[in-house]
Amino acid sequence: MSTTDPVQMLIDAGAIPSNPFDEHSRYLKVEIALLPAHGAQPPTPYLRRRFIAQPSDIALAAWVTIGASDRPDLLAARTLGEALAWWRLADASGVDDPNAMTDTPGARAAVPVITG
Repeated sequence: MSTTDPVQMLIDAGAIPSNPFDEHSRYLKVEIALLPAHGAQPPTPYLRRRFIAQPSDIALAAWVTIGASDRPDLLAARTLGEALAWWRLADASGVDDPNAMTDTPGARAAVPVITG
């Protein structure tokens, strides 16, 4: 199916990424959908819901002890090699607020096995 939409043509040609998220983003695999146009307002893009596995269903590589100066991004950089992957630690540790994961020195956080 051909299109005359110049933006879609650039996306199809690979000049504009079809997914605006970084390769380490928690939203990378979340579908982008469109709310239908309403009156003169064009369709509005939005992200579909991201479902999080239960912590008991996430394979763990290790547990790590929280240090006094740890932050979610620093912990992710140290354990996963990527600061932007802090959300993986939060998901595996079963916390909604990533800062709660690192607020208590001596507490432990789950380090998930990273696949694909």
